[in-house]
Amino acid sequence: MILIADGGSTKSSWCQLDEAGNRVYFNTEGYNPDFITTEGIAQSLEKNLPDTLPRQKVTEVYYYGAGVSSPKKAEVIAKAMRQIFPQAEVVVDHDLLASARALLGRKPGFAAILGTGTNSCLYDGNKITYNVDSLGYFLGDEGSGSFIGKRLLRDYLRGLLPDGLQEIFKEEFNLTREDILDKLYNQPLPNRFLASFAKFTYDHNNISYCREIVLQGFETFFANIVRHYPNYQDYTFNCIGSVGYNFRDALSQVAKDHGMEVGKIIRSPIDDLVAFHEEELAKSK
Repeated sequence: MILIADGGSTKSSWCQLDEAGNRVYFNTEGYNPDFITTEGIAQSLEKNLPDTLPRQKVTEVYYYGAGVSSPKKAEVIAKAMRQIFPQAEVVVDHDLLASARALLGRKPGFAAILGTGTNSCLYDGNKITYNVDSLGYFLGDEGSGSFIGKRLLRDYLRGLLPDGLQEIFKEEFNLTREDILDKLYNQPLPNRFLASFAKFTYDHNNISYCREIVLQGFETFFANIVRHYPNYQDYTFNCIGSVGYNFRDALSQVAKDHGMEVGKIIRSPIDDLVAFHEEELAKSK
C-alpha cells in the first residue's frame, strides 16, 4: 500500500493507493517544517489519520510539502512519517516538485503555486531547473493568500477600506488591533492567519476594492517573480493552489497581459500527482 500526499502550509491532501489501484482520499493539517516540529507532526498524524488506515501495511510514503527546501527540513517530516509508518520507505520532497509533476507530468515547462504562499519554477520533465525565490510571507509570496490578506489587514487597521467594507469586515471577524498583532507576532502559523482573509476578498468580489487588491497581487507576482525567469513568455502559465484557482479569471488575464498563454490552473494537485505515480509504478513493473 502506498500513500501520496501534497502538503501545503495549511492542509495536506492524501491518497491511499492499494495494489488493485483503489484510491481513498483524506486530509490532515499542513506540515511546513518552518513552523512545526517532528513531534508536532507525529502528534497531528496520530490525531488526524483515518482509523481505517492500516499503518503497518503501508510500504511507501511520498510526501511533497511546503517549506521542504533542504534535506534537513525534509528530515523533520520524514522522521515523523517513519514513526507513524514503521514498515514504509519514506520519500519527502518539495511541494513545488509535486506541482510540476501534477501540472506537466514528464513534459518540461513552467509551474507555479498560489495558495497560502507562492512558489514557481522551470521544470525539465524530471527535476526543477530554475527557481526565483518567493522569500516567504515576510519579504515576498506575492500574489498568495498571505500577501492578499496582509494588504487587507493593513488597510483595515488604517481605516482605509472603502465605505461599508470596513464595517462588514469588523462585524464578520470582530478583531481588535491587539488581536491581530498578537496573532502575527506571538502565535504560531502567522502565514495561515494572513491567508485566511483571502476568502473575504472572494466572498466580496462584487466590490471593486476586493477585485483590485487581487489583481494588484497577481501583477506584483508577475513583476517580481515570473518576469525574472529566462524566456518566460516561451512557456505556458500553469498553476496550482486555492488562490490561483478561485481567482483564475483575474490570474489568466494578468498572465495574458504579460504575454503568457494559459495552460492548466487547478485547485489541488493530488489527482494528477497520484496519476503520475501510477504511471511511474507501471513503468517499473
